[in-house]
Order: sequence, then C-alpha cells, then structure tokens
Amino acid sequence: MSESAAQPAPPALPVTFRPNRTRAVLLGVGSVMFATITAIALLLENLSPGERVSFVVTAVLLSSVLVLLSRPKVVADEAGVTVVNLTTTRRLEWAQILRVNLRPGDPWVFLDLNDGTSLPALGIQPGIAKARAIGDARALRALAETRGTGGAGR
Repeated sequence: MSESAAQPAPPALPVTFRPNRTRAVLLGVGSVMFATITAIALLLENLSPGERVSFVVTAVLLSSVLVLLSRPKVVADEAGVTVVNLTTTRRLEWAQILRVNLRPGDPWVFLDLNDGTSLPALGIQPGIAKARAIGDARALRALAETRGTGGAGR
C-alpha cells in the first residue's frame, strides 16, 4: 500500500522528456560561439576570402556538435516510447520496456528491455537539473509499469 502511495500518477500522454536547461545552455553557447567566430572572420582585415570561409565553416561545425548534443529526448505516447539519443532514434512498444532505471551516479536513464538488453535514454539526465530528472524518471517508470509488462508479477 505504501508503495502505491509513493508511486506518482502517470502523466497525460503524449509527454516529452528532455533536459531543457542543458539544451538551453548548449544552444545558447552554440549561437554565441557561431556569432563570435563569424564576426572575427568578418572583422579581421588580413584574411583572404578562403580564410574567412574556413572560419565560418569551423563555426558551423562546432555549433553543429552542440546542436547534436542538445538532441536527446524521450517521447511517450499511447503506443509506446521513442528514444532519441545523439545519433540514433529507437521506437519501443510499452511491452518491450521491463524497467526504467536511474541509479545514483548514472549519467542518464537506462531502459531494461525484454530482449535482455539495456537502452540508454539520454533525454532524462540529472546533469544540471537532478530533481527534475528524478521526477521524469519516476513518471516514465509509472507509465511503463501501468502500460507495459514491467509491473507484472511485482
């Protein structure tokens, strides 16, 4: 009884979990970095056109890395969960998720799957906003336990 009282109510679907503060920092730094490097390329008088272009291309590449790092999210809907990590996207049905784990010291949530593997879900990470990540992990766990097979037999 106390276990169900401590269990949060699952959120309304669809719901998206993502590290918003981390995303804001990464995109903000990427924008400032791009603008600064581009301004330097335009303001330096001794640069040839090719060197100016190389500065801007470097700014685009560095900013692109930060945009890539800001990509992770976890989207839960009626049919299942979509995990978007840095370079991959994986769609899971609720029945595939056995457990949602965020242990002390983990850099992000791990989903234990019914095929015996574990999938990192970088969209829920305690980096800057630990309390929010814990709440998001609990919400995703509640969804997985009510909609999938994770709660069966417990």
